[in-house]
Amino acid sequence: MEINIDSVRINYFDNKRENAPSVLLLHGWGSNIKLFNNIIELLSDKYRVVAPDMPGFGESDEPPCPWCVDDYVQFVKKFCYCINLKPDVMLGHSFGGRVIIKSTSGNSPIFNPTKIVLTDSAGIKPKQSFGSWLKLRGYKIGKWFMSLPPLKKAFPNAVDNMRRKRGSADYLAASPVMRQTLVRVVNEDLRKLLPGIKQSVLLIWGEKDDATPVSDAKLMEKLLPDAGTVIIENAGHYSFLDGWYTYSRVLTSFLLDNN
Repeated sequence: MEINIDSVRINYFDNKRENAPSVLLLHGWGSNIKLFNNIIELLSDKYRVVAPDMPGFGESDEPPCPWCVDDYVQFVKKFCYCINLKPDVMLGHSFGGRVIIKSTSGNSPIFNPTKIVLTDSAGIKPKQSFGSWLKLRGYKIGKWFMSLPPLKKAFPNAVDNMRRKRGSADYLAASPVMRQTLVRVVNEDLRKLLPGIKQSVLLIWGEKDDATPVSDAKLMEKLLPDAGTVIIENAGHYSFLDGWYTYSRVLTSFLLDNN
């Protein structure tokens, strides 16, 4: 299905199950709704399941300019309004979890679901070690130095080569607009918002997640008023794929629990 939100073409899934509780799925950075196929199939018998390719991912258009997390929150708000969706459950993976944290916290949250599922969620900015700070400082100085007109003329590819050596896979794979968006997104620490989330929150994490480590889940559980964590053994950042057997049973149990 497709819909235009502020002139941005959005691809999305909606099983349009009437008179059923609803689940909104938000994917991670560099991902798309296709990776949610197992979750969609699992929940579609009992729920209205909706999952958009967020702007800049999957089959949706990029945003017109670099966005921050708040822009994605406003997008999800407008998207849900346009398709008449008030999600009873919100489930987010990685970056999708970051958007959910921002949209369900505070005194006047944009969404007020009954339950939230955060899977290998982003939102905790890691502390920078002195070594990392030193490398970043060196990179910025080197970039400035090699951007001086005489050196830029003599070594036109130097800055790009430095960026490729330092940049993450996500950064290097992104377009210019999405690169700037990524920088804005990852530099925002959301831990201060977690105490303002009043819903029951299920944290499902891969034991071997090296993108958002298990320590993030433990910190989130500590800061959230009502949360529990399940660690899936031998699963990585995509725990809902790596450990589907366990993930599906934990998710089903959480959603069916009316306490």
